Amino acid sequence: SLSATPSSPISVPQPLLPSSSSTAAAQQLDKLLADLGHIQSKEPPAVGQGTKVPAEPEPSLDNMLSSLTQVLQDLGITAAPAGICAACHKPIAGKVLTALGKTWHPEHFTCVRCGQELGSQPFFERGGQAYCKEDYHQAFSPRCTYCAGPIREKVLTALNQTWHPEHFFCAHCGKAFGDDGFHEQNGKPYCWQDFLALFALKCQGCERPITDNYLSALQGVWHPECFVCTECLSGFAGGSFFELEGRPYCELHFHHRQGSICHGCHRPVTGHCVTAAGRKYHPEHFICAYCLGQLQKGTFCEHGDKMYCQACHDKLFL
Repeated sequence: SLSATPSSPISVPQPLLPSSSSTAAAQQLDKLLADLGHIQSKEPPAVGQGTKVPAEPEPSLDNMLSSLTQVLQDLGITAAPAGICAACHKPIAGKVLTALGKTWHPEHFTCVRCGQELGSQPFFERGGQAYCKEDYHQAFSPRCTYCAGPIREKVLTALNQTWHPEHFFCAHCGKAFGDDGFHEQNGKPYCWQDFLALFALKCQGCERPITDNYLSALQGVWHPECFVCTECLSGFAGGSFFELEGRPYCELHFHHRQGSICHGCHRPVTGHCVTAAGRKYHPEHFICAYCLGQLQKGTFCEHGDKMYCQACHDKLFL
């Protein structure tokens, strides 16, 4: 059988009432959370519309977060910060971004030049500072000699300058360089054809560029095969030539141009000369066309285009 034995009474735990300080902290927490929700739900005003100035200034987000941290501490809740923001030097209670060996509020990790947030995009580091892609290239990338723009990818170096590969072409015709490479003049690149046409020495004979051996004569340069008599195009034996109006001539055609060809033998007259009826003769070739006797100036007669002594002339034509 069961018997009941009296025992000492057991005390039943009762719910604790919050202290005044706890009640006040809880109320403040509720108010802070409501204010945070109000800030997050607010939409920015439409473009062109004015904004109403609140009668009382609303608390800043930083101040609210600071108050929230204090309230949590009053409630006995310790919130360990994820880190200290390298920009604002305040504790990071929410999302944390790690870059450049430091921690940041995501909204505080920005380009040092334009202020754009960098949390969701690639960035470049220079001197311990972060740059967005555009500002980094504008500030530090090499410049193209042709367009002056920053070179973002492949860089071509030539003539002690930098170029976009697609901008390194002939400065005259604009064509890309092939297997022949390029040639420089006054700091600019040229293809072989344009370099010759624009800057190479020109032959005085054919006016084409000289790329190999040449001769210097008559204050100009010549292809060896182009330095010939202007009239008969024959070369000069022994290198001797005659000059007339800046052009080279062989002896025969020089005297032809000068009108100093013997009418008798049709060879140049280089020594003593007899002039008669507008013609020139070697003295020994100034003879009667009939008797072949040598004529003396003033003792001959002309008939047709021939010269006769007085006796032969009278005998034949009188």
